[in-house]
Parts: sequence; C-alpha cells; structure tokens
Amino acid sequence: MLFNSIEFFVFLPIVFVLYWFVTAKYLKAQNLLIAVASYIFYGWWDWRFLSLIAFSSLVDYTIGLLLKKTEVKTKRKFLLWVSICVNLGFLGFFKYYNFFVQSLVDSFTLLGQPLEINTLKIILPVGISFYTFQTLSYTIDVYNKKLEPTKDFIAFTAFVSFFPQLVAGPIERATNLLPQFYNKRKFSYDLAVDGMRQVLWGLFKKVVIADNCAKYANIIFNDYQDYSGSTLLLGAFFFAFQIYGDFSGYSDIAIGVSRLFGFDLKRNFAFPYFSRDIAEFWRRWHISLSTWFRDYLYIPLGGSRGGTSMKIKNTFIIFLVSGFWHGANWTFIVWGALNAIYFLPLMLTNKNRVNTDIVAMSSILPNIKEIFQMSATFFLTLIAWVFFRADSVTHALLFLKGIFNTSLFSNFQIFPTTILLLVLFFTWIEWLGRRGEYAIANIDALNKPLRWLFYVLIIVLMFSFTGEQQEFIYFQF
Repeated sequence: MLFNSIEFFVFLPIVFVLYWFVTAKYLKAQNLLIAVASYIFYGWWDWRFLSLIAFSSLVDYTIGLLLKKTEVKTKRKFLLWVSICVNLGFLGFFKYYNFFVQSLVDSFTLLGQPLEINTLKIILPVGISFYTFQTLSYTIDVYNKKLEPTKDFIAFTAFVSFFPQLVAGPIERATNLLPQFYNKRKFSYDLAVDGMRQVLWGLFKKVVIADNCAKYANIIFNDYQDYSGSTLLLGAFFFAFQIYGDFSGYSDIAIGVSRLFGFDLKRNFAFPYFSRDIAEFWRRWHISLSTWFRDYLYIPLGGSRGGTSMKIKNTFIIFLVSGFWHGANWTFIVWGALNAIYFLPLMLTNKNRVNTDIVAMSSILPNIKEIFQMSATFFLTLIAWVFFRADSVTHALLFLKGIFNTSLFSNFQIFPTTILLLVLFFTWIEWLGRRGEYAIANIDALNKPLRWLFYVLIIVLMFSFTGEQQEFIYFQF
C-alpha cells in the first residue's frame, strides 16, 4: 500500500477512528489494532510474505526471553547468533542469492570454467532490509543488557510491524519505539496538527519533486548515449532530487502519520544537501541507517580507536556494507567505496567533525566559503549518485565519460523549465526551514492567512503536477 494512493487515504482515517474512538481506553486493544492494521497494510502488497515478519517477530521475541533467563556467556552468544542467522538468512536469500550465484558464474566464466548454476525467480519482500535491522536491534540490545526483554508479544509485534515506517524506515531502535507501546497514549491536537503538516510536506516532496524529477532522470539515464555532457549532468541532478524527495518524503510521511497515533519516531533526514563536507552529509542523510551501522558494526569493529590502518579498514567496511545493504548490484558497492574515499581524508586529518552546526545559523544567506563548500559536497554526491542510479558499473562509467567531455559546455538538450523552477522553490523553502525538524515545522511563525495561503499553494501544486504514480525508491531495498 503506497502512501500516495487512494487505498491509503481510505485506510488511514479508518484506523485513526478505530484507534482513538473505539480502542482508546484499552492499551492492549490499541496495540492489537496497530498490529492488525500493520499486517493489512503490508499484506496489501503480497500477503504471502506476512509469514516472514511473523516468524522473525516470534524468533526475536522468544530469544529475548531466553536471554533474560541465562547468564551463561556461551548460551547467550548462541542465542544472539540464532537471531542474526535467522534475520540475515532471510535477507541474504531473498535479496542476495541471485547476486552471489551470478557473480560466481561470471567469475568462473572469466577463468574459462563456466558453471551450470541457475538463478531463482525470487520476489524481494518489500521492506525486508528495514524490519530485519529493526528486530536485530532489539536482540542485540537485549544481549548487551541495554534493554529489558518484553513479555508483551502484542506490543512487540506492533513494534516490528508498525505500518508508518514498516517498509522504508526510519529504522527504529527498540530502545526508542518499543517502550512507547507500553504507555497509554492521549490524543494531542497540537501533535496531530504537526503530524499532518509534516505529512503534507512529505507528499509534496514525493508527488511534485521526486516523481517529476524521476520522469526526466529516467529519460536521460535510459538513453544517455543520445545526450550531451550538460544534459547528462542535468540527469544526475534530477536523480539527486528524485531520491532525496522520494526517500525523505517517505520519512516525513512516516513520522507525521506516527504523530497522529501518539508516537515519536527518530528524525531520518536533516537537510543533507546543505552539507559542507561528506562527513556532515552522512550525519544528515538516512540518519537511522548511518547510526545503526555506527553502533552495531563500526564501533564493535573498533571504530576509530586503533591506528591508521584500522581506521581505513573500518571506514571501508561500513561504507561497503552500507552500499551492499542498498541492493544486490556492484553499482551499490562502488557507490559505497566512492563515499569511503570521499570520507577518508576528513577522518585521517581529524576534520570529520568540523561542521556539526547548522549552516549559516545566524544569517539568511550563506557566505562565499559556505557556498563553495556546499557546492563541492553536492557535486561529489552527484557523481556518486550516478553509480546508485545506473543499471551496471559499465553504464555508470559510460555515463560519467559522457559528462566529462567538451559537450559538457554545450546547450542542454532537455531543459524542463517548470520542473527546475519547482526544484528551486523547494530548495528555497528547505533553506528557510533548515533550523527546524523539517522544512515547514516552524511555519506557525507566519500569521494565519499567510500560513493557510502556503498550504493551499502546496496542495494546488500537488494536484497540478501529479504525474505518473511511482513507487518509493527504497521499497526495492
């Protein structure tokens, strides 16, 4: 079920009414309603894969209770590895089986020893990368005694399958979201209004920015041989705003919908395209995944505590794994490696924590140095996005080769003025709102007529520029 679909606009009010007007007096009934609604939401796509979520939930719930009952180190490690193997086993089979098989076949073919191994027609379950990491965070935190295991299976099931963020995040930690299912929720008008406002902005990002940029990004990437370097660069630009509008838009909708039900999800994006270096970009982009890898992979590996060689090794590991998490294609691994290369000079010179504040915090416009820093960071990100979007590494390299030649300075062959103006308008609103949790979080500072005029403008733009409905990009991850 897509957030930008008629089905969801029917589904959400029904669940909202049942939640606040039928089950409001009974916490367990509310949690059960969320669990059932979440299974309906996910099963709308393909009910067969509900068994994966149910099994994963049952395994980690049981392991949490068993960890509570033993202090024997070997038993606790065994239980932890059962959880890791079950969750990553599902993820590995559905997402990476064909990749490994095809890579093995290709490797032996290059050596002159072709193998006869067939790939399988596997359907990738939507959101499997997200909910497996969410359940793993629970088991790992229980193992490390950072969290008491729950005895409430309904609350745990609702936590794992919470429909606003089930299929594309944010990846919630059990330490943050699970305890919220234990406490009685009271309806807050202010919280609901704030949630609806963030939903509106998220829908604008998706419907107006992402889907319209996708149209031109697809045209240019699919027929890159026919276009000049300047047009190819424009295609990369459109994809950069497509993926940002698409993914951060989903996160905004998820966080906003959660507020309607009295839940507080973690922030997932913090205006990453205003970053002044790559380290800052990764503190602001897909925050829930970046911090997940930091806490559950990078730090256990030793983090930055060792020598230079360990720092380099751990940096490459975390970026390569992050790239591979995104998809079973060498393009994502190259994308991760390229970001590691971008990041290393900052880390090795201890400049990776220089830009931790908000850019131009006390002024309306950035200074010349900040403009140069943001432009350089965005350009490096743009180049990396080419690998993320391309069908293969060869496709990405040919695309980049097409950019960096004399035709880079020729006229654009595709120049959709209206879409570019919409991106400019969007960027300006994001810039003005960069001090808030999301771009229009502090719009209450405007007087009421101006505020409602802005809302009407956003709604009109959504109806005026609704193109062909596109799935959220991160559904494939």
